[in-house]
Amino acid sequence: MHNPPVIQIEELRNNYVKITPLCPSFGVCGGCSFQDLSYTDELEVKYIWLKNLFQTQLGWSHVEPVVPSPKEYHYRHRLDLKLARFKDGHCELGFTLPGRKRMMEIPECVIARQELSDFIPQLKLETVKQLPPDYREANITVRSGDEKKVYWGGIGRRSLQMEEKDYLWTEIQGRKIFYSLDTFFQANLFILPKLMEILRGFPIWGKDKLFFDLYGGVGLFGLNVADQVKEVYLIEENKSSIKLARHNIHHHQLDNFFVIEGRLEEKLSSVLENLADSQHIAMIDPPRAGLSKSVVEMLNGVNKFKHLV
Repeated sequence: MHNPPVIQIEELRNNYVKITPLCPSFGVCGGCSFQDLSYTDELEVKYIWLKNLFQTQLGWSHVEPVVPSPKEYHYRHRLDLKLARFKDGHCELGFTLPGRKRMMEIPECVIARQELSDFIPQLKLETVKQLPPDYREANITVRSGDEKKVYWGGIGRRSLQMEEKDYLWTEIQGRKIFYSLDTFFQANLFILPKLMEILRGFPIWGKDKLFFDLYGGVGLFGLNVADQVKEVYLIEENKSSIKLARHNIHHHQLDNFFVIEGRLEEKLSSVLENLADSQHIAMIDPPRAGLSKSVVEMLNGVNKFKHLV
């Protein structure tokens, strides 16, 4: 019996009625793919595509429906923009167009949180004012959090580093999770309470279990299940994320949460060697490039994990 062919997402999109996108730059800036479909249709397209992908690649026939975001628009708490100075001296702030060197100025962004979108004109004024005369361009990062205060950086070395008093944060189930301009964090803060509710509801936790937060970042997942396990081991190599993870652990006074600094390929095996055989839990939120072949092979050889999330 042969698996069905992999469905291309464009094939699916063509089966749905198109609507007028909310953003006038849709289809040009390259930042969105589904604004010309209703949100209901978008979720259905993604569900069918994911189900087909898991079926053809892994033989899995059951895929849960895609959970909708509480906010369809104005949900992203981070934008990455390019500031460019041209030969005639004028400056532009916007997105680099896909596959091109040209860029497109944007006055607003309908998927950015409202405070970020509203701040874009002011952001251009501030960035242009601070751009040194010898700079032709700069990559600007702008973010916000639950406080809705907007911070940005990207001009000069260490410009993305933040002081502890300015750390951004979001609150999930009564627990503040801190992050900064220079750390990775989930783009849509509004989905996190539901995500953590689902994660904590899995029937896998226990006070005799160890939880391994792989590519753990600032500790988002480990912090939200630390009370459900014996110990948490976070493995991360990004120094900025490690700094924030330790800040989060200290802020919540957790004595069962341990940070291991280094590459997953090099650290996981040595950590597991010192542990007695058991049925522990690991979670992977991999980098954008996905898991390397060496990590996949290593995880396939680990017999101390009962569950892999």
